Amino acid sequence: MKKSNLKINNSTDIKTILIVNDDGINAPGIKHLYDSVADLGDVWVVAPATEKSGVSHAFTFRTPLRADRSDWVKNQHGWGVHGTPVDAVKLAVRSILPRQPDLILSGINRGENTGVDLLYSGTVAAAMEGMIFGVPSIAFSIPTDDGADFSNAVNFVPIITKMVLEQGLPQGVFLNVNVPTCSKSLLKGVRITSQAPSKYVADVERLNDETGSDFYKMYYKKILTGDGEGTDFEAIRENFISVTPVHAKLTASNFILDLKEWKL
Repeated sequence: MKKSNLKINNSTDIKTILIVNDDGINAPGIKHLYDSVADLGDVWVVAPATEKSGVSHAFTFRTPLRADRSDWVKNQHGWGVHGTPVDAVKLAVRSILPRQPDLILSGINRGENTGVDLLYSGTVAAAMEGMIFGVPSIAFSIPTDDGADFSNAVNFVPIITKMVLEQGLPQGVFLNVNVPTCSKSLLKGVRITSQAPSKYVADVERLNDETGSDFYKMYYKKILTGDGEGTDFEAIRENFISVTPVHAKLTASNFILDLKEWKL
């Protein structure tokens, strides 16, 4: 596959890195991500001002976007965007950053993004948007949001970040990384994985408010719908770091010839 032809800032050889997420600019995960790569280049944080989990690839149009400075990011390089993760990437690349970034990092998300999660995740969508811009991009997640331990992810982030900065990624491909939160002694290594065939099963509870009107609570459980061997879903449960190459092509190519036989 053809590699990205993104131009590095050759005058200083300092890489420009954009960090984004879907948990909001003040979430602990994005601060851990920033700290783990702060010495690798000119690092900018442009992320949603508030939590935008599960918004997938939504973006804002017809409505003006606002962005506020974020004080915790050094050198005035932090902005909280009143929009979605994809809005944050678009605004950063086209307006806020002084140049197109050499790399986009999304996360670190609290909650795994494996299997069908890739369709819903704002964390993954931000990395995909970076890929659409032609920028090598990586999404990072850990599999829990209860007392989250980011230490394994913080240790791995600079390793894979340096490799992508040095080697690039094929055009149209980004990486989805899930890191276990087990103790370092139980971490088994890294697996290159595929996206697990899976779906969410929903339970719906109907309730009544004080006026007697109905409202609903929905509860979700993710299950495999096929063989989990070699997948992100399996790797994270066996205490392996999962690295999955992802692209945005949705065409069911294996059905094209059959569909032509319909003679529509």
